[in-house]
Amino acid sequence: MAATRQRAFLTETPWEEALAGYLEFLRKRGALEPGPPEEVPVIEAAGRVTAAPVFARVSSPHFHAAAMDGFAVRSRETFGAAENQPVQLKIGVQAFPVDTGDVMPEGCDAVIMIEDVHFPDEDTIEIIAAAFPWQNVRVIGEDIVATELIVPANHLIRPIDIGGLLAGGVTHVPVHPRPRVTFIPTGTEVVEPGGELKPGDIVEYNTRVLGSLAREWGAEVIRHPIVPDDYPRLREALAQAVASSDIVVLNAGASAGREDFSAALISDLGSVHIHGVATKPGKPVILGAIDNKPVFGIPGYPVSAVLTFELFAKPVIFAKLGRSVPPPSRIKAMLSRRVVSPAGVDEFVRVKLGKVGDKVIATPLGRGAGLILTLIRADGILRVPRFTEGFEAGQEVTVDLVRPVNEIEETTVVIGSHDIALDVLANFLKVKHPEASLSSAHVGSLGGLLALERGEAHMAGTHLLDEETGEYNVSYVRKYLAGRGVKLVNLAYREQGFIVAPGNPKGIKGFPDLARDDIRFVNRQRGAGTRVLLDYHLKQLGIDPRCINGYTREEYTHMAVAAAVASGACDVGLGIRAAAAALGLGFVPVAEERYDLCIPDMFWETPQVTRVMEVLADPAFREAVRRLGGYDLRDCGKVVYRSSDVGRRTS
Repeated sequence: MAATRQRAFLTETPWEEALAGYLEFLRKRGALEPGPPEEVPVIEAAGRVTAAPVFARVSSPHFHAAAMDGFAVRSRETFGAAENQPVQLKIGVQAFPVDTGDVMPEGCDAVIMIEDVHFPDEDTIEIIAAAFPWQNVRVIGEDIVATELIVPANHLIRPIDIGGLLAGGVTHVPVHPRPRVTFIPTGTEVVEPGGELKPGDIVEYNTRVLGSLAREWGAEVIRHPIVPDDYPRLREALAQAVASSDIVVLNAGASAGREDFSAALISDLGSVHIHGVATKPGKPVILGAIDNKPVFGIPGYPVSAVLTFELFAKPVIFAKLGRSVPPPSRIKAMLSRRVVSPAGVDEFVRVKLGKVGDKVIATPLGRGAGLILTLIRADGILRVPRFTEGFEAGQEVTVDLVRPVNEIEETTVVIGSHDIALDVLANFLKVKHPEASLSSAHVGSLGGLLALERGEAHMAGTHLLDEETGEYNVSYVRKYLAGRGVKLVNLAYREQGFIVAPGNPKGIKGFPDLARDDIRFVNRQRGAGTRVLLDYHLKQLGIDPRCINGYTREEYTHMAVAAAVASGACDVGLGIRAAAAALGLGFVPVAEERYDLCIPDMFWETPQVTRVMEVLADPAFREAVRRLGGYDLRDCGKVVYRSSDVGRRTS
């Protein structure tokens, strides 16, 4: 079946061209027109889009109303009133008590506020200033006049609009129907979340993510049960979905592999307009139509799925609602690292953002199409145009925001060595200060100090061992941040050791075991404190790193090292006890090391730093870190080193 159905006709159309062509393709078929209007109660209409202009049925107010508490009068009877010539009016004859919102008595055209009247006796008021016509009176139609346009067609109804519609006597409003979008998750290997996972199983969550996006954009979402890679069953599911929906999304099976049937299915039942766009990630997206209804083949990798759904499905859903997609908020930022991108494709790079001093710093995240966590952590998306091959470190770039600017400005930027305690710190920071967040980029201890030197972070996590003195961090700070005022604040002392499989089946006891022929090792990246510790011990023992199988295989975090051991891809890696404990692995201790936060003096009094110091002093935070295992917090929050102020640079 796979051999007869597989069709490889991927193209590399620029995404803007593909989108414009696809929208025109759909427009000619009437596939972008909203469905027949439906009437909904105004009180339930927030978030809906008007299908026609809505006019007021009554005026608001529909009577002359008192705008203040006081007395309604005939303005002509107050003329001449002055401090030296007060005017007296009889209550119930010339002056009538009213409260705000009351109907104006017949013949009255002004209200004198209660605080501006005197009472010579209980039946009389006295005033010392004349009232002008319609003073303190809400006249008929002051707000809304009957037949006046309240909202136009294709208007997204906001909560405030509901008030105006009701005030204008409108109780029901015509709206465009929510387009029905059916998602069909596909794949023999795909399973529902929550069950026991077997090797090869992939938890299906893409359609939940895409469905939530579609719902957020105004669509009605239907999710079909998972369909395995079986052409007849997929064809039946697709045909049924088209018959009952306005838009259909096939998730996975969009490429040109042996069991990638989406393009063939859409072509079989309708037509494929585009198969393949020049984007990274997301190249194999399919744009087609069946029975004049938009049908998408969305790639299975989560980042590809979200990117292509936002690029191509969002404009279609908006069009079906009579709307256009608003442009994203953008910000200028300085790139912290070089980004190299292949020519010929538009690459969309996820970045973390933070304002350090007067600069917004963009730090690229992992670029794999399957890394859903990078989407969760991203503050923005950097587009690398297809006519370039990337950007240089320090270059100003434009970033599309996925978080509000105020959140970015309140972010504490930490660049340097990875530690699980930083995740705990980030959570406590968010609990104590909901407006704040912590951005942690893992580039190794040395990379963190260099980031501070370039002014790209508020602090750097570091645990660099001086091979000559056995001291941590100080000599490196003096070398790489010479002349700068900085403090080293201890986060924790932690156990470093060998992360091994449960029970340590290979019997690893020390560094000499790493050179054994039967041992597969996983290393940390250059500049990481853990890598420095490893190289120090290898040098002390006279072990050539080239003799270690896996020395050149690098990971960027302790958890990534632990995951490599847990998966069986390697036998051992050097890391912290907390990472081993998190995945239920064995641990052979090697050394205790000091992990510090290096903080420039220029940021010491800023909220981004003072909030972190507040968390470090919290006993609940310290207890949470202790429970991870392998941590000693005897100096947590203590300034363990201050650089000399002599010759200090401040920028």
